[in-house]
Amino acid sequence: MRTPPWLTVLDDTIAACITHHRTDLAGRLERRRALMVGPRMCVPVIGELNQGKSQLVNALVNAPICAVGDDITTMTPTAIEHADVPTAALVTDVPTAGRRAIGPADAEPARIPVPVEDVAKQALASRRNDVHAEIGLPRDLLSGGLVLVDTPGIGGLGSMRAASTFAVLANADAVLMISDATCELCPSELELIKKVAKVCPAVTVVLTKIDIVPRWRRVAERNRARLAAAGLEVNVIPVSATVRLTAARTGDQALNEESGFVELVRWLRQDVLAQGDVLASRNTAVLTGAVTQQLLTPLSQALAQAKEGQLSEAHAQYRAAQHRLDELRRRSSRWQTMLGDEVADLISDVEFDLRERTRKIIRVAEEYFDVADPAKTWDEFEFWLCDTLAETAEVNFSWLVERFQWLSTKIARQVALDEAVPDAADADGLLDHIGDLRPPRIEKFTVGQQLFIGLRGSYGGLLMFGLATTLAGLPLINPISLGAGAAFGAKSIWDERGSRLKRRQAMAKTAAQRHVDDFFLSYGKESRDTARLIQRRLRDHFSAVVEKLQSGIAERAAEAKRVAEAELAERRRRSLEISREVERLVILHKRIQALVTPSAQRRGLTA
Repeated sequence: MRTPPWLTVLDDTIAACITHHRTDLAGRLERRRALMVGPRMCVPVIGELNQGKSQLVNALVNAPICAVGDDITTMTPTAIEHADVPTAALVTDVPTAGRRAIGPADAEPARIPVPVEDVAKQALASRRNDVHAEIGLPRDLLSGGLVLVDTPGIGGLGSMRAASTFAVLANADAVLMISDATCELCPSELELIKKVAKVCPAVTVVLTKIDIVPRWRRVAERNRARLAAAGLEVNVIPVSATVRLTAARTGDQALNEESGFVELVRWLRQDVLAQGDVLASRNTAVLTGAVTQQLLTPLSQALAQAKEGQLSEAHAQYRAAQHRLDELRRRSSRWQTMLGDEVADLISDVEFDLRERTRKIIRVAEEYFDVADPAKTWDEFEFWLCDTLAETAEVNFSWLVERFQWLSTKIARQVALDEAVPDAADADGLLDHIGDLRPPRIEKFTVGQQLFIGLRGSYGGLLMFGLATTLAGLPLINPISLGAGAAFGAKSIWDERGSRLKRRQAMAKTAAQRHVDDFFLSYGKESRDTARLIQRRLRDHFSAVVEKLQSGIAERAAEAKRVAEAELAERRRRSLEISREVERLVILHKRIQALVTPSAQRRGLTA
């Protein structure tokens, strides 16, 4: 016997669930498959409270097996199937993946036989959510494998009764939706039909209680219009369970025709029992279509993430390392230029500072020797000059060091380094550049020199005043001329002493200036050499650090690149694998959609 297409699709869907590690979905489909390949056709009777579901079931099987009444309602599902003799039992359901299973199950449920006439009463008394009733009746309608299930009335889609009803719908081959003729389909009933159609597409609305509503035909037409407006292709069959039971009791065929049950029974026989393969195809399409969508959704998301997902951490690290290397190269050229420019400015500033300080020292020395006698104060001046030059050297060198420390910090910030910079230089040997101050040559003004200069000066005064006094009749040498000679001699000695002081002061100034200039030349060269030395140290230090950094970053970049390439290859492999799985599921989904096409349904009718 050829395997029907829907069964092949169902088996392939189960295999796909197992492949994708969805054992929960696979288990659900396997349990549904076990029911679908069996001879039974499950038709739940559902609806809201007090719509006449139980009375409808009683009328269909012509037996008062379901509790009816305004103050009585069905609390547990009741399954009615064919049996050679009337039987009844209360069955404790076996939980299967969180759902109640009516029908075959892996584990044997607990069955408590009860009299048929008492099954409804005992089902009401149990008030347990894990209990349902099973009734067997020798009815011709049920002999073809039809199983009617009376379900609890739905008082809200989120209620416990709704959960119990939808648990029964999971195994339904067709559904009878009950709504009485006292009013048109309300929004909640339309919403319920939509939800039911997503689980089991073979839905028929049964309009009950037409015997008490004179205008039931108008209600039926309006219900058909509402269903059409909602996009639901659902048949509407008006019936009266009361008229049906009366007709069965009296044997009145005309009354039975008037009850509408003839059309309902014809629908059950021709559109349900005779169309088992077609219904199986439609139900399989709905069930497997939902399952494949559950499989496709995470795969599609994974595929999109694999193709257009964010960069991996390794790739981000590689790009960051490359950016860091490029930035280091750019900064290397900048900090080297900065170092050269700053050192040139520093040397110029330090030299200017040294020149300014030495010029101030020379001015102070000149002002000092304008009034002081080097012969008396030279030792004191020498001590002051050496101390001042030492202080100048220290201050100038300290400024040099501070500027280099500031420059080192600036370059380190430019290169973005945390390593310590090398020491600039030490101040050892600064006093060596001061040297020894050579005193000026100071000639002593001896007594003989003073006598000689005095005689030379007094000669002019003696002669001049002696000649002048001869006119008065005095001799050339007289007291006046002698006094004038003595005065002129003393004046010559005094003037000579002043001239000698000026020469000593000039010589002292010259000696001080020469000493300061020598200090400036010697210390200035040493300062420039120190600056160049520190510049080379900084250049070598930062070059070595940058080279070390570049080497480390290059190694990390190479490692990150290797990991990123491996991840990219894995992503491509995973993307290709997911694409193949998606393609297989898409092909399976197309096969599922083909189950509900008119040609597939015609093949099912032919089979």
